Amino acid sequence: MVKEETAFGIRQRTLGGITLVEMAGELDIVAAGTARPCLDALVRGGRHPDIVLDLRGVTFVDCAGLSVLCRVRNRVLERGGRLRLVIDDPRLRRLLKIVRLDDAFEVLDDLASAA
Repeated sequence: MVKEETAFGIRQRTLGGITLVEMAGELDIVAAGTARPCLDALVRGGRHPDIVLDLRGVTFVDCAGLSVLCRVRNRVLERGGRLRLVIDDPRLRRLLKIVRLDDAFEVLDDLASAA
């Protein structure tokens, strides 16, 4: 049996005062170990963090991935910041609704809406 590794990528850049974090691949328990410390560092880096998570490249989210999103949301709010998610996949929007997190996040249709 061949073990298939899932690819996950995270890239960050600053646009004006906004920190844009682009994620791609499966946001699962394996990827959570990579995403969590990266996002924690971003939140610690600013007094009032303004973070946009671009999830258009994310193909799958499990409970660990949802936990990462909730964790970064809570930490951003604690510091008086703002977190927005860019989601164009109706399945991910539906998942947020099913787990009753649709009202917990500010969800945008595209990146242009974040400016």
